[in-house]
Amino acid sequence: PVRPRGRVRRVLTWPARPVGWLLRWVGRALFALLPGLLHRVGRWVGAGLSRLLGWIFWPLQRVFDAGWERLDRAYPRLLETALAHRAATLAVAVLLAAAALLCLPFLGLELVPPFAQGQFAFDLEFPAGTPLARAEDKLGEIEDALKDDPRIDVLYASAGDNPSLGGARSERRENVAQLGITVTDAGDRAGEAALIDRCRQILSGYPEIRYSFRRPSYFSFQTPIEVQVYSYDLDGLAAYSDRLAVAMAQIPGLRDVKSSLEQGNPEVQVHFERDRLASLGLDMDTVSRTLRGKIRGDVATRLKEEDRQVDVRVRRAAAQEMNVAEIGGLVVGQVEGRPIPLATVADVNVGTGPAQIVHVGQQRAAVIGANLAGRDLGSATRAIEKLLGDMPPPPSMAATLGGQNRELSTSFRSLMLAVTLAIFMVYLVMASQFESFLHPFVILMTVPLGLVGVVFALLATHTAVSIVVLIGAVMLTGIVVNNAIVLVDFVNQRRREGVPKRRALVEAGAARLRPILMTTLTTVLGLAPMALGLGEGAEIRAPMAVAVIGGLSLATLLTLVVIPVTYDLLDRKA
Repeated sequence: PVRPRGRVRRVLTWPARPVGWLLRWVGRALFALLPGLLHRVGRWVGAGLSRLLGWIFWPLQRVFDAGWERLDRAYPRLLETALAHRAATLAVAVLLAAAALLCLPFLGLELVPPFAQGQFAFDLEFPAGTPLARAEDKLGEIEDALKDDPRIDVLYASAGDNPSLGGARSERRENVAQLGITVTDAGDRAGEAALIDRCRQILSGYPEIRYSFRRPSYFSFQTPIEVQVYSYDLDGLAAYSDRLAVAMAQIPGLRDVKSSLEQGNPEVQVHFERDRLASLGLDMDTVSRTLRGKIRGDVATRLKEEDRQVDVRVRRAAAQEMNVAEIGGLVVGQVEGRPIPLATVADVNVGTGPAQIVHVGQQRAAVIGANLAGRDLGSATRAIEKLLGDMPPPPSMAATLGGQNRELSTSFRSLMLAVTLAIFMVYLVMASQFESFLHPFVILMTVPLGLVGVVFALLATHTAVSIVVLIGAVMLTGIVVNNAIVLVDFVNQRRREGVPKRRALVEAGAARLRPILMTTLTTVLGLAPMALGLGEGAEIRAPMAVAVIGGLSLATLLTLVVIPVTYDLLDRKA
């Protein structure tokens, strides 16, 4: 079996099973219960209900009937004209498809539409060496500035612990903190955005604090933009990643640009001189173990406590209070009975190392992350790719794009496979029912017509392409063929009765015009509240509804003309 991969799997699989079961039981109820209910109840309920609804919707019915009469007279003439000019009709359809392809670069691209979650957090970093008490004092000042805001329901802060980068890694240092906020009205996206801007403004009043914004990660553990730079040279990696982070911060739409390879606390660095070690007959491993034992101590034994082993470490009492000169004077070996101090075989000095060393795929890396503000993931990714082309990494380094962009590529490939599989399965079902390989192919012409409608609908509503939109495209594949099936099946019935092909096409179009338009109209009206973005979480549902409405509407209009023309062109029998 073919299964979706990536983040799309958790989004795509949860509605598939309940919808499948629902359709199965609704189908059984339709064939088993509905005829009996209509026979027993419809005779006395139907007449009264019809009169009541007719009285309520009488003005609307008059308008509908007047418009319908004109459409009913005009459509057969339009269809006859299209059948007489097949090449021109198909050329119009091809031009629409070409226009949709030309519009694709203007559509945004994102993993999941941004939506108001009602929660967000700021990761704070104080200067290296900041005591925990001072960090807590600053956090208290920030809390005091925010606590009276009526938009805040819950405000919490923690110092010394920062689950950054979406929970994939965590930093436990005294100079980091987290400020978390839960809003009172989770559906008020404008109010939440205004509150975030106010928090940024307050934090900007503390120039010594570096901060980054993040939301709970429901669909991805990655930041929207991540550039991963690989190298074993820490100094070169730090220099290039810093330059790249500065350049990324200048790209419009990128915010909270932050490199994982940041400067940490001061530390004593020991650089061994291999030539000196070799001349004295010492090896680096032995000297390193000796030095580690003198500073950290050695494990003399292990104490068994219930089901775990506890190390008993023995070390000198003043090991943590040594200065640089005392560390350089530590004896790390002997040559002919003469003690060899550390300073003889190594350079000992005070430096600043990285706050953390990240490994990606077992390779040392610097991860430069950024959030998006007012820009879609696709255009931001293209801007980053252009930046990497303008300032490529040195030959000893490699840079790749990760984050949500990588997940987006995996999910899109999976959904393209799902669309292809859906089309293939629909074709097999129709081929078995029509006992023909040609007529199902004619019906499937509605699928590209529907996708053209999806592109135009997204462009008109300024909606970006996302996983949710592609799920709507998968649904559209099964919905959009229904009207063409009704039309082609009626054409085949009339032809089996001896009616000529052209006349059968016109009669089928006229006879099936009302049910086709009714089916489309009920679906569009049912999805309209979802497309309007009403209620909490509407940002996730609306793109799917927009895709289905746009694709189904255009496909229906073109189905009434293009499908009969395609049928007439491909089926050579008179």
